[in-house]
Amino acid sequence: MSRRRLGVWGVVGMLGLTGCAGKPVDSFTLEVDLPPEFELKTAANYLPATGEFCTLPRRRGKRPERKVFFTDYKPLASRVSYELPLNEKIEGCPSVLRSLEFEFYAKWGKRDTDVGGDRAGIAIRDSGDDQSGMPESGVQEMVGQCHWRFRTVGPFHAIRKLLQCRSINEQGQLQKSVAGGVAHRDQLAGKTLRLTLTVTDKEEPAVGDNWVVVPGGWKRCRGKSFEDMDAFCNGNTTDFKPIKMPDGRVCDVYPSCN
Repeated sequence: MSRRRLGVWGVVGMLGLTGCAGKPVDSFTLEVDLPPEFELKTAANYLPATGEFCTLPRRRGKRPERKVFFTDYKPLASRVSYELPLNEKIEGCPSVLRSLEFEFYAKWGKRDTDVGGDRAGIAIRDSGDDQSGMPESGVQEMVGQCHWRFRTVGPFHAIRKLLQCRSINEQGQLQKSVAGGVAHRDQLAGKTLRLTLTVTDKEEPAVGDNWVVVPGGWKRCRGKSFEDMDAFCNGNTTDFKPIKMPDGRVCDVYPSCN
């Protein structure tokens, strides 16, 4: 190949590289770290960009302004990842990512009905201030902690569990708000936004004034009678009722079954 031809190909190659490098990045990576036996539904919601006067049509069925992804149960902890655009033109309307919604379900027992669920969410704002910059690592992480809350149902006072997931702040403190937080669109391009969920072994009653702490766990207050479904303690911490464990055993104390 002649030097002239090599030179031409060199220029073309440089132009190609320049073109790729100059192309604006308008997407980011969304990651969700899931504990074992978690199922996830993720939705990315788009709305007209700030300053746009177009409107998206209201309809049932297909929703082009909403991207939905599903992840099935896995026996081990796992990470799911999506590449999401920050901007979309939806039926001629310039739109931007406004929020991320998460619905997750987790198994607490062996039966098909031994499942509990909760939600999380991330709001996407137009721009951030100096206090909310993307870390140098290029990964913005939001941490949520989940735990099981137990209660009794039915005439035999069978144990059921509810899942509750809450945010953990940068100091590692559990918050009252749902897992998730706020991210800023102008800081996400080419970066990673990660929601990390963990599950603690600590359980607590789902309803207050139903249980009394004892060695080995909790005893269920008797209430007005054994048939009393609500069975609030109302100061009576000496009269209790047996409970039915998920495996069928009838016990006095949850979870040790003493």
